[in-house]
Amino acid sequence: MTASESSGSVVRRILLGSQLRRLREARGITREAAGYSIRASESKISRMELGRVSFKARDIEDLLTLYGVTEEAERAALLGLAREANLTGWWHSYGDVLPGWFQTYVGLEGAASHIAVYEVQFIHGLLQTEGYAHAVVTRGQPQACDAEVERRVALRLERQKLLVSERAPAFHVVLDEAALRRPYGGPEVMRAQIQHLISVSDAPNVRLQVMPFALGGHAGESGAFTLLRFPEPDLPDVVYLEQLTSALYLDKPDEVAQYERVLGRLRVDGLSPEKSRDLLRGLLREV
Repeated sequence: MTASESSGSVVRRILLGSQLRRLREARGITREAAGYSIRASESKISRMELGRVSFKARDIEDLLTLYGVTEEAERAALLGLAREANLTGWWHSYGDVLPGWFQTYVGLEGAASHIAVYEVQFIHGLLQTEGYAHAVVTRGQPQACDAEVERRVALRLERQKLLVSERAPAFHVVLDEAALRRPYGGPEVMRAQIQHLISVSDAPNVRLQVMPFALGGHAGESGAFTLLRFPEPDLPDVVYLEQLTSALYLDKPDEVAQYERVLGRLRVDGLSPEKSRDLLRGLLREV
């Protein structure tokens, strides 16, 4: 199975969930009633409609019957979507170090055609060197044994293959200058990390901007976030907000639009890619 197939399964799960929600709402059926029809809880219906669980063919068949979907071609199409949605992603092999709430993000990241990021605390995971990633994981997981640290770093490096794949997304990252000046792993690690940022910023699908201290306050005051856009027209843009023990996935148009406006202001106020590289070269001399 290719990475695009396994990432696509997450998208299909979300697409199927949204279609099931529309069918249920069109018939005026509550989540509680839908759950009863498949011997499940209201919360399971909610998770299905959000695309956060796998699908059983029997459950989909029963729900389609309840929702009045009797035309064979339509039923077959939705059941086929359910089968494709149940494909296992490559990241599931890292389940021992990958929390369930982050598995959804990794799948969406791999399926996105455009990824826009604002980062404050540290260099974004898709741009971290192995040494820097090791330092970040060690600092963030001080109780982790060496084997667990290596697994977490390996997962991060595996994710990075996305940026150089045949279907690499457009990747726009705005890094706060604080992320560049906060040392992880010592001078040698930081020099290698900054040099890597200079190199990767030349890639045709990467646009890297720095939000300098000199600007003072700016639009990113609410903190780090990621906006994901997909090639499938039926799938809405998603804003990902990571928390300590969970994450939020926002897809309501008015909420996503607010983050898009913030991104627009960050693009205007941040240093241009060329001036950002100049700042990085200056930092390289300081480390």
